[in-house]
Amino acid sequence: MQFLYQEELQNILKENNLTLTCAESCTGGLIASQITAISGSSSIFRGSIITYCNEIKEQELNVSKQTMIDNGVVSVEVVDEMLDGVLDKFDASFAIAVSGVAGPSGGTKAKPVGTVVIGIKGINNINNTQIYHFKGSRKEIQEQATSTAFKVLFDKLQNLYKKDLTKD
Repeated sequence: MQFLYQEELQNILKENNLTLTCAESCTGGLIASQITAISGSSSIFRGSIITYCNEIKEQELNVSKQTMIDNGVVSVEVVDEMLDGVLDKFDASFAIAVSGVAGPSGGTKAKPVGTVVIGIKGINNINNTQIYHFKGSRKEIQEQATSTAFKVLFDKLQNLYKKDLTKD
């Protein structure tokens, strides 16, 4: 699958001397992999952490165990704490964080397979965390989450920097 917005994101980040990091759970590093698939990404990408288990979310990103107990790991509250943790760890301008149920197992009635929380946070008061519901196989859900994360960040940066970054 070809993901949209990676090159456009890289260009606006480079042009404005900005950096990006990410904390991934259900996408398992796909976001970071797609960012680094583009030559020159080392100038904008600070690093990434895959916090697939709860203990690592606590240890590496300072996500509160109580937050996970109270809200579940797939929640706006946990993703918000993941964003704060990864921004602190990598000292970047912007961060993407993702937690979800990619399936095919693990879903519940309240959070069925395909439920993914995607957040972005950074300078200039950028802070947007939302719950999405994707359909398809595990791979398709991971790809949809990755594409959505890129689009959400692209839209925010395009608005913030008021440049037309779309392809001709």
